[in-house]
Amino acid sequence: MNKRNIYINKIIQFMKNDYPLIKNMELYGFYDQFSKKELTYVFSGIFGEPIKKSREYIYNQNGNKIYYEDSGGYWGKWEYDDNGNKIYFEDSDGKWEKYKYDENGNEIYYEHSDGFWSKSEYDENVKQIYYENSYGYIEDNR
Repeated sequence: MNKRNIYINKIIQFMKNDYPLIKNMELYGFYDQFSKKELTYVFSGIFGEPIKKSREYIYNQNGNKIYYEDSGGYWGKWEYDDNGNKIYFEDSDGKWEKYKYDENGNEIYYEHSDGFWSKSEYDENVKQIYYENSYGYIEDNR
């Protein structure tokens, strides 16, 4: 491995979870040092998977949005399961969301950082038969 690749790999380790990624890379003086190809390699290393970058968004190899950052430093980060279902979101304002799905890809649980949550159940025909949320609303069609 040449010195440049060693340097780039050290940057990847240094920048992991250092949000906002792009703004901090610029502040540390890293962003302008890399070609587009090298930046793609750096972001792939940070996110642990191949990525595509388009303006303020970074997408994974399945085309799912995994990171956003605007010029003011606001950022958002998404995570997905192996089926492409969104399982987690967080942003620079401290907001987060969690999702869970059944084997058919139906959302069965949702939780928000403000305390809201919801649960659902589905039958074998993928029809929602139960819904409950943190406001006390329950719909039971079992």
